[in-house]
Amino acid sequence: MNLAHIHLLLNHFPTIGFGIGLALLLVSFFSRSEDLKRASLVILFLIAVIAIPTYLTGAAALDKICERVSGEIKCPPELSLTLIQEHEDWALLAFSIMEITGFVAWVGLWQMRRTSRLGTWNATAVLLLAIITFGVMSVAANEGGNIRHPEIQSAEDIAAAKAADRVPVARAIGSYVISKTWLWPACETLHFVGLCLLFITVLFVNLRMLGLAKSLSFPAVYQLLPLGMLGFGINLLTGMMFFLASPQQYVNNVEFHRKIILVLLAGINVLYFMLFDKAWGVRAGDNAPISSKLAAAMSLVLWVGILYYGEMLPFLGNSF
Repeated sequence: MNLAHIHLLLNHFPTIGFGIGLALLLVSFFSRSEDLKRASLVILFLIAVIAIPTYLTGAAALDKICERVSGEIKCPPELSLTLIQEHEDWALLAFSIMEITGFVAWVGLWQMRRTSRLGTWNATAVLLLAIITFGVMSVAANEGGNIRHPEIQSAEDIAAAKAADRVPVARAIGSYVISKTWLWPACETLHFVGLCLLFITVLFVNLRMLGLAKSLSFPAVYQLLPLGMLGFGINLLTGMMFFLASPQQYVNNVEFHRKIILVLLAGINVLYFMLFDKAWGVRAGDNAPISSKLAAAMSLVLWVGILYYGEMLPFLGNSF
């Protein structure tokens, strides 16, 4: 199995998963069920996390069916590079909106832990973003199907693809990052700032669970989590700039694959503190229960691993 196989396995999750999450959210509005709202937010957040490796493995799938010759992509005669690039651009747009939706869904889960109800503004924002994401993701999925399934294409679509002379958006962004000598270092600086915000929050919250700063209650420490999510958002944005500029540096680096696996696991791990009540009973001076300590220790291990593989990318994997 290679990354192209993984892309084919994962690419159904964003469309189907977001459809399920959106349906549950709509039902929760009519039934006025906070539990259904929470379930829909969890699904939307998880799908946004899964979308990260789904999008990144798309570049590996391209390399399996086409060749790169002197910087140019050469595809077999039976495949249309234009259709591939259209799928790539729609996928990038869908991925971007999906990550925003996932972030707002996480904010909703955070808010429900503080007030036990989802705020009207948050519910409306998640609903609108989820509808937009599902629509764009459906187009991206359809464009992906066009690549290998000519039976679903109309004659007009085939003729337009052959005649098209377009600049793919994803490639244009990557070329812009490379062409501006200041942009990559600026993204590196922002990436480091985001990393600091994220890791400081991870340390503070999880070390409290492990017994440090016992004078603070967990609900008080929990207020820092949005700061950590902001850092993660900065890292995701700048990381995508690096990836779009030089995807082969990453898809061919096994250390990067390990980093993304750890990111996926860390995203799942953070839901423990959103969904389970044990951590919320930890008041000032209390010891956390064993399950919360295990979740905190696992979180620290995962994020230290992410930091390690991220920093070691230029030295391991022979890609840079």
